[in-house]
Amino acid sequence: MSDYQTIGVIGAGAWGTALAQTAAKAGRDVLLWSFEQDVADAINTKRQNTVFLPEVTLEPSIEAVTAISDLDACEAVLAVAPAQHLRRVLETFAPYARDGLPLILCAKGIEQSSLSLMTDVLGQTIPRAVPAVLSGPSFAIDTAQGLPTAVTLACADETVGNDLIAALGTSRFRPYLVTDLIGAEIGGAVKNVLAIACGISEGKGLGKSAHAALISRGFAEMTRLGIAMGARRETLAGLCGLGDLVLTCSSPQSRNMSCGLALGRGVSLDDILASRRAVTEGVASAPAVVALAKRHGVEMPICEAVDDILAGRTGVDDAIEALLSRPFTLETA
Repeated sequence: MSDYQTIGVIGAGAWGTALAQTAAKAGRDVLLWSFEQDVADAINTKRQNTVFLPEVTLEPSIEAVTAISDLDACEAVLAVAPAQHLRRVLETFAPYARDGLPLILCAKGIEQSSLSLMTDVLGQTIPRAVPAVLSGPSFAIDTAQGLPTAVTLACADETVGNDLIAALGTSRFRPYLVTDLIGAEIGGAVKNVLAIACGISEGKGLGKSAHAALISRGFAEMTRLGIAMGARRETLAGLCGLGDLVLTCSSPQSRNMSCGLALGRGVSLDDILASRRAVTEGVASAPAVVALAKRHGVEMPICEAVDDILAGRTGVDDAIEALLSRPFTLETA
């Protein structure tokens, strides 16, 4: 078994920092690449990510760097850059990635410009890497503070996948292995769009029954798209699909649900995004999810309604009324 003793993390936002903390607690030496110099300086001098995760004192085995070339000796790398920036970041890292490097994709989204999954982006930028996907119900603060968390680790190479789990897993951070990368990616991308829908419902005061219906029918949409793209139903019914959907759609701690809450209360999207430094992935992924659904002939009315609202093509009240006016039909996934 490979020890994967030195772990690189690309991206020092809240989730990247939380994963660095988890790897350090698992006994790994961690190099955390930060785009922002002030973030790196605070991590190295104060042992805190004062911008994105100030509540947590970081392990001493985490070293923040601002030169991505410093990750060249890492035995495995977690890529936690936002989905819409991942291609540029991986292109920058590509000259320093060794052949056969396990590269774990942690961004939950679909590239707008190409409708590519993150594994596609990796295959186009660093084809010699071994791809894996980490996804599941896991808020950054819970993970960083060592609260119990279970996630999906998807890797087609089961030996590499099991080695990664042995390197990163702890009693409080529990990865479960699957070989279905597409399922893990679709679950992570679609749940962000559906969380905006659930936030809008809460913001409009539509009640818990409507909230539950959105989660259930949203899961049906996620499943239809995933299966059309080659995912396995059981993957989508697991941690990276249903599990992540329930978490992200049920707490305003989620950036996507909180975005929907504000939209439902009448705040403009521009004002919501202007008040945030962290990325709200569902906003960028919504048009890509809808475009992929059309490409594969899949009906996703909830995701379409969210996309229409975000794009300004319809108002919140009109979108809700359109969904409630749809014809009655069989309940099928």
